[in-house]
Amino acid sequence: PVHMQARSQHLELTLAMAMMKVEVMLVAVIMAQFITFADGGPAAYGICQTGCNAVVVACYAAAGFTFGTVTAGAGVPASIVACNAALGICMAGCIAAGFAPTP
Repeated sequence: PVHMQARSQHLELTLAMAMMKVEVMLVAVIMAQFITFADGGPAAYGICQTGCNAVVVACYAAAGFTFGTVTAGAGVPASIVACNAALGICMAGCIAAGFAPTP
């Protein structure tokens, strides 16, 4: 039980750090885009989604799973539910990247 709690805390910390990196990167990209005054588009949206997917793959790996192999159900570990929730938040944030000016 102590080992599981430590692993869970490690996973939560890893997920939080990964999400902070994505948020910082997203804010930096959006701020840099406003300097160029160009039109936004699907390229920025796609790049942002790729970053979100990279983070969720790392999150699954930290939990000991492979992304894309776990199906939803009552027996899904809380760590996977947290990874999926973070992915949803990240993907929703990509909408801003799609509308932000891109070079």
